[in-house]
Amino acid sequence: MKAIQIKEHGGPEVLSHEEIDVPEPQGGQVLVKVEAAGLNYIDTYHRTGLYPVELPLTLGLEGAGVVEEVGADVDDIAVGARVAWAGCPGSYAEYIAAPADKVVKVPDGIASKVAAASMLQGMTVHYLTHSTYALSSGDTALVHAAAGGVGLILVQIAKMLGARVIGTCGTAEKAELTRGAGADEVILYTEQDFEAETLKLTDGQGVDVAYDSVGKSTWEQSINCLKPRGYLVLFGNASGAVPPIDPLLLSQKGSLFLTRPTLASYTLSREELLGRANDILGWVDAGKLDIRVDRTVPLAEATDAHRALESRATKGKVLIQP
Repeated sequence: MKAIQIKEHGGPEVLSHEEIDVPEPQGGQVLVKVEAAGLNYIDTYHRTGLYPVELPLTLGLEGAGVVEEVGADVDDIAVGARVAWAGCPGSYAEYIAAPADKVVKVPDGIASKVAAASMLQGMTVHYLTHSTYALSSGDTALVHAAAGGVGLILVQIAKMLGARVIGTCGTAEKAELTRGAGADEVILYTEQDFEAETLKLTDGQGVDVAYDSVGKSTWEQSINCLKPRGYLVLFGNASGAVPPIDPLLLSQKGSLFLTRPTLASYTLSREELLGRANDILGWVDAGKLDIRVDRTVPLAEATDAHRALESRATKGKVLIQP
C-alpha cells in the first residue's frame, strides 16, 4: 500500500511517499481502508521532532474509512462499518490497523471526508469549551487563529454555549469566514494590535479566557488580555513553542490560571471519547455545526499540504486522500 512516512526530522521535504505492507489487525484492532485523513498541526510537530517519535513513522493521527477486517476480541464493530478516529498513528496511508477502542461509528448522513475533518479538531474544541474552561452564557472568549480548522469550530461551539467571541485572524477573507462562523468581533492582527483592541472591546476589563494555539508570538499579549482570575489555554505552537513561564507572572497579572492541555488527557476512557465524538458528530449530522474543508490533496502531495498549513495559507480543514 502507499503511505507517507518520515525517516528523519525536518521540513516538509522529509515526507516520503512509500510502498509498505498492508498491516495485519492484531487483537483489539480493526483494519480500515482509509477514505480521508486529516492534516493537523501535531503532524508537523512529529515531522520536525518538536514532539519526539520513533522513526520511521507513518504520519497522521486522524481519518475516516470503511472496516475491511476485524481482529480478535472485537465484538462491537463489524466489517463494512463506516468509522472515524483520532489519535491513531499511521493515518496517511491507504490502510490503517486502528485500535477498536479509538474508532467511532459515523452516522449515515455524514460523508467520510466530513467525518475525518471533524474528529481531532472537533474533540479538541469540545474539551476546550466544556472541560478545560467550561464556557457559559456571559463569558467572553478570545480565540486566536479563528479562521483555521480548530478556530472555526471553536467560534461556533462557543456561540452555541452563549459566549461572546472575539476572534483574531490575518486577512480580510479570513475575517469574513470568522464572522460567518458567528464571532461577535474580529481583529486583524496584521493591521491591529490584538492586545489593545481586545482591551478596547472589553472596556479595559479583559476576557475570561484566551484560547491560544499560536504560542510563541502571542502568549505574552494573550496574558495581558485576561481579566483578573482569567484563563490562558495554550493548546498549540503554530509560531513555535512557548518558553518557560515564571508562575509569579500569573500572580502579578491578576491571579491568572494557565494550562497546556492535550486531547489525550481529555479522552482517558472509552466513555469520555465517545461522549465527545458523539456530541461533535451529532451536531454535524443535525446541521448545528459546520465543518469547513479548505482543500483535499492526494496522498502523494502531502508535502504541499504541510507547506500550506505552516504558511497559514489554509482556511479550515485540509484533508489528505489516499
